[in-house]
Amino acid sequence: MALPTSVVSAKPASHAAGLLVFLVREGEKLIPVDGVLDGLFSRCAKEEEFTGKEGQMLSLHTHGKIGAERIAAIGIGKERDADRTLDQLRTAASRAVKLAKSAGAKSLAIVVPAADAAQVQSLAEGASLGAYVFDRYKKEKKPLKLSRVELLLEAKPPRALPDAARLGCEIADAVCAARDLVNEPPRNVTPRALAAEARKMAQQAGLKCEVLGRAQIEKLGMNLFLGVAQGSAEEPQLVRISYRPARANGKALALVGKAITFDSGGLSLKTAQGMEDMKTDMAGAAAVIAAMRLVAALEPPFPVHGYFGACENLPSGTAYKPGDVIVGKNGTSVEVLNTDAEGRLVLADVLAWAVEDKPAALVDLATLTGAILVALGPWTAGLFSNDEQLASELLACARRAGEPLWRMPLPAEMEELIKSPVADLKNTGGRFGGSINAALFLQHFVGKVPWAHLDIAGPASIDKDRGYNSRGGTGAGVRLLAEWIRRRAEATPPARAAAKKR
Repeated sequence: MALPTSVVSAKPASHAAGLLVFLVREGEKLIPVDGVLDGLFSRCAKEEEFTGKEGQMLSLHTHGKIGAERIAAIGIGKERDADRTLDQLRTAASRAVKLAKSAGAKSLAIVVPAADAAQVQSLAEGASLGAYVFDRYKKEKKPLKLSRVELLLEAKPPRALPDAARLGCEIADAVCAARDLVNEPPRNVTPRALAAEARKMAQQAGLKCEVLGRAQIEKLGMNLFLGVAQGSAEEPQLVRISYRPARANGKALALVGKAITFDSGGLSLKTAQGMEDMKTDMAGAAAVIAAMRLVAALEPPFPVHGYFGACENLPSGTAYKPGDVIVGKNGTSVEVLNTDAEGRLVLADVLAWAVEDKPAALVDLATLTGAILVALGPWTAGLFSNDEQLASELLACARRAGEPLWRMPLPAEMEELIKSPVADLKNTGGRFGGSINAALFLQHFVGKVPWAHLDIAGPASIDKDRGYNSRGGTGAGVRLLAEWIRRRAEATPPARAAAKKR
């Protein structure tokens, strides 16, 4: 649940709050209430060598000299480009909430000297993202006493700012819902449970949700998907979530998520250490579920569909085997060389299914390859695309949303690495260029539809707290998708002024 965050007009020195926070640029003059505190803050800043560098914090008790019980300055570093500023604000708001939590404050006020809607949205996002903790299985919990966050402006805020704060809270709430799904134990997030979460979200948001079982998946000819699923006793689930405005203007957007709810590697069994985080292999689907929730709130003038095929990849007497040849939904035959390269097989069939709806653009998100971490490190997702405009849109949205992407190539000459002597394709291309080979494989299932593949294997989960992301699932991709859909909606006028959601 997002922290209630509002925009209020008030004088910082007289405003009552458990903690009053000032955001300080590196080298900037210190907080304006220092005079009321008889210069105490500036003296402490000098002693502590606080200069406003990013990550620096200085906190003091006010002893009743101003309205707030405590004050703090949080360094946000030097001013750079506008997109970097937004992420500095998200991080600073997250740090402010964590400081309020450690101080036991019940209310937090963050002074915002001058802000536009994007900055207010980012502060609201950062506050709720920073408050997130996954502790439902701990006996001893530390409940958050903080009940509200106020963004303080001395002047009367324009009407757009409260709306921006509300949107920031909605986005953060959706991100945290995706985090919850990724952090849950795999015994709780089975294919059926993940499909049930999608259905529950859709019902609450007023969207349509179709859930298909094994027999229906067989009728659709999705043999690659079923091949991966056949080693598990859990029934696979194929899900399509749909948003349709009353009067659509333009073709639909399609979002596809990888949904392997647990990946042991199948008969090509992973090591014990390699399996430790494989409950996170459905992070792409979690992002799609959360993004569809935001679609309902954004109400774009065009349809949006979210798809995923959920299953487990387990070894058993019924599991698919290295050497198997399986024909996918679009008629492409695949030689399986490694059963641990399973995500691309499921995605291939789901992408082929999504393409049948003839979308204007298709974006998939998947924790697909360890190779992308080798290439880009743990915090940057890889972007592969067959369309320059779509790639440019996503890169711009990623910068604004604070979700780093790096464009990766799709070189045609590497196609020979995934050619099979006995089938159309093989599911691995060898040791080199692993993430590229996987993307080239997926490209065979999207036809001519503008398509982008986001390999989020790095940023989908992290092993320690970092900025506004806590250890575990991060909800990677949700903010990016929300920004992309919002921009597309702004560029597409409604069919009629009165057009509304279904």
